[in-house]
Amino acid sequence: MDSFNGCNKNMNNLVLSFAPKFTRLQTLILRQDKKPQLEDNAVQSIANFCRDLQVLDLSKSFKLTDRSLYALAHGCPNLTRLNISGCSAFSDIALEYLAGFCPKLKVLNLCGCVGAASDRALQAIGRYCSELQCLNLGWCEEVGDVGVMSLAYGCPDLRTVDLCGCLQITDDSVVALANRCPHLRSLGLYYCQNITDKAMYSLAQSLVKNKPAARWESRKSRNDEEGLKTLNISQCTALTPSAVQAVCDSFPSLHTCSGRHSLIMSGCLNLTSVHCACAVQAHRTAAAFPHSLN
Repeated sequence: MDSFNGCNKNMNNLVLSFAPKFTRLQTLILRQDKKPQLEDNAVQSIANFCRDLQVLDLSKSFKLTDRSLYALAHGCPNLTRLNISGCSAFSDIALEYLAGFCPKLKVLNLCGCVGAASDRALQAIGRYCSELQCLNLGWCEEVGDVGVMSLAYGCPDLRTVDLCGCLQITDDSVVALANRCPHLRSLGLYYCQNITDKAMYSLAQSLVKNKPAARWESRKSRNDEEGLKTLNISQCTALTPSAVQAVCDSFPSLHTCSGRHSLIMSGCLNLTSVHCACAVQAHRTAAAFPHSLN
């Protein structure tokens, strides 16, 4: 693995010089935390020489254009993990093209890719990238139900989906993920204010729908392995306590108790009555033995 994260030298020239020498490279981290230096010609060089590349991080490379995605599509068909978060110059046409050539993608970070992450691009990802497991679409405001539903139907192995700030999505997106993605473990819905109780009840019922009856009997012994482990519904102000409590009750790995917050409800003042089982038990214990903590 090679990482040039935080490199003080001119990263673009550095990549141009090393790419022809490291043709067996499989992992490359080029995250641009400071002033972005990486340009299309460097990515083209990577695509031309590093054909075995599987993991690539180009996050915050603001100078990159569609030329980089087209080059990766032709030169790096074995990519399994790609991070282009913050690369705001990419278009959905280029991302759609990349998806068609990189069917092995398992992890894709598109956070802040406002031009690339559209329903059109997500339909292509759902069509070609059936092995996808983790997808970050945070703050991609052009994403709607059509795109998310295409992902749910085309990528049944999805485990982590971040839709935070995707203002257009509705319950239909969550229902599709709940019904079609049985391995879903983490879902981010921060500020998705069109989400209602319908989505929560769909999540709550998904564990039953997605497990064969023969396996249901051993559910209690495998709770830690099944179902949602993280759910962020902060600022989803249309939700009611009964619906969210139903989700919490269905997935024991979701916690509201101190130090284990995995059901995140910031900004939802009407949900203060929602508690996980261990938080309720702790409250009962404290009430039963009020002087034990003194």
